[in-house]
Amino acid sequence: MATKGRNPILLPLVVLSLFAIASAEVFFEELFEDGWENRWVKSDWKKDEKLAGEWNYTSGKWNGDPEDKGIQTSEDYRFYAISAEFPEFSNKDKTLVFQFSVKHEQKLDCGGGYMKLLSGEIDQKKFGGDTPYSIMFGPDICGYSTKKVHAILTYNETNHLIKKDVPCETDQLTHVYTFILRPDATYSILIDNVEKQSGSLYSDWSILPPKKIKDPEAKKPEDWDDKEYIPDPEDKKPEGYDDIPKEISDPDAKKPEDWDDEEDGEWTPPTIPNPEYKGPWTQKKIKNPNYKGKWKAPMIDNPDFKDDPDIYVFPKLKYVGVELWQVKSGTLFDNVLICDDPEYAKKLAEETWGKQKDAEKAAFDEAEKKREEEESKDDPVDSDAEDKDDGADAEGDDDDAEDKSDKQDDVDSVDEDVHDEL
Repeated sequence: MATKGRNPILLPLVVLSLFAIASAEVFFEELFEDGWENRWVKSDWKKDEKLAGEWNYTSGKWNGDPEDKGIQTSEDYRFYAISAEFPEFSNKDKTLVFQFSVKHEQKLDCGGGYMKLLSGEIDQKKFGGDTPYSIMFGPDICGYSTKKVHAILTYNETNHLIKKDVPCETDQLTHVYTFILRPDATYSILIDNVEKQSGSLYSDWSILPPKKIKDPEAKKPEDWDDKEYIPDPEDKKPEGYDDIPKEISDPDAKKPEDWDDEEDGEWTPPTIPNPEYKGPWTQKKIKNPNYKGKWKAPMIDNPDFKDDPDIYVFPKLKYVGVELWQVKSGTLFDNVLICDDPEYAKKLAEETWGKQKDAEKAAFDEAEKKREEEESKDDPVDSDAEDKDDGADAEGDDDDAEDKSDKQDDVDSVDEDVHDEL
């Protein structure tokens, strides 16, 4: 399990990478080792309503290292809120990296796995769903429609959701989620150290009005031809086309020999679809030689746009917290990191999740195997069904041998009737 103490001297081959780590500024790092309770405050939010869920300190039902523990939701249909404080800082002129690992052991069907960064002063004992936050980031799953990574940024007291769709992981294993925000207002979202989305705050959030807008005064010219295809003036309907019947008499049909016109009426042959009938006539289409394309209003500078070079800045970051509602509990959080160096975050992920993922997967597979074996023992459907069928056949044979009686148990009588018919 990774520890906070690292020695940057012993291994010459990794001096450069360790120098990069040493130069990173770590604002908060929580591996949930001994003493973690002194750094985190459990909120009383929803406690009076008896809806506040309890956290378990555990490595989970399956893991890559039983000594590497985190905090896990433990009660269904509960609200959860817990937070930790760190020295206040601003990310102005700095890269901000927010990273943590999360595992949904309960095969989550509706619930969150996100965390929040908060600014200014808050009462941690009252931290809850109404507490203002600066950044909300992480996976959210609910039904078939919602399986995405939230990335919500607060600007001028308004929460802004990312406009791009970033799918999250939905299995029951640990995954690492990383949000990187840079001073040039670009960002990256990583899952398990792999970039899943990137772009700009200007384009991927509606934080500021757009720089360019369609000219509201522009109008499509009257002579603008936006029909890509037109009827072919050379294509004419063939003479007699409308006279072609849909059906014709079957030429192969013959009057039955026993047909009596006096008794049966005049015989008329049945009809069949006419192979010559092609349906209603439509004029062929050709490319319009005057087509100018779909008309679009020209773009102009938006008079309401006012740039903010500090659009990426959160000047008073001071808390990190988890606040969520869970229908089914079992989500485990670990390895929370706030720093200014993506490489440091990447190495921490590799030293924790990266070293344990294979062992965790093996432990999960073994747990699933045992679960399936136990379920088959508790509900041996196939073997019971076979035994019942054998017994029914034997009972039916005995009854049949004794007196061919029709009066038997319901299942036996049905089986016997079928055999009699056959």
